[in-house]
Amino acid sequence: MGRLSAEDWTRAALEALAEGGLAAVAAEPVAVRLGVSKGSFYWHFRNRQALVEAALRRWEEWTEEVIVRLEDVGDPVARMRALLEGAFGNRHDAAVSFRLISEADDPAVGAVARRVSERRLAYMRAILEEAGQPPEEAARRVLSGYGTYLGLAALARVGVVREMPSDLVDLAMAELGLTSSR
Repeated sequence: MGRLSAEDWTRAALEALAEGGLAAVAAEPVAVRLGVSKGSFYWHFRNRQALVEAALRRWEEWTEEVIVRLEDVGDPVARMRALLEGAFGNRHDAAVSFRLISEADDPAVGAVARRVSERRLAYMRAILEEAGQPPEEAARRVLSGYGTYLGLAALARVGVVREMPSDLVDLAMAELGLTSSR
């Protein structure tokens, strides 16, 4: 394997976080995951906290990247469907989201989890409003929908949900008050 970048370490840290929570984000276990020595870590990060902060930044940036990509979808109903298909199809992000919200007592984690959650909720709310829902109804439906997403992530974590049901996106669309747009 060639020399690893800080981005390689950051991605591996997010994978570790998804599987083992915040405690799993440390130089030694992430180095093992990458198949390198712990010394490689110090080329890119001064300490564990710097790695955690990089992983948190990457997760937040990833949310923005998803939103930017979805803006190319003109129809709000089709945009929400694409968002839900991506969200329910990506167990890694669901696991990271659940883990970070669960670790919100950590001040750095709590601040990022709050910002990302608020951004995601606001974006979904804006889509529903663009689709014609009144702001109060859109806010209520989005809160319920995002809570369902996190709940499914929690159930997957304990092994109750092994595979997302194939009709989950349709059910979520109905919960959000949108007719299906395929």
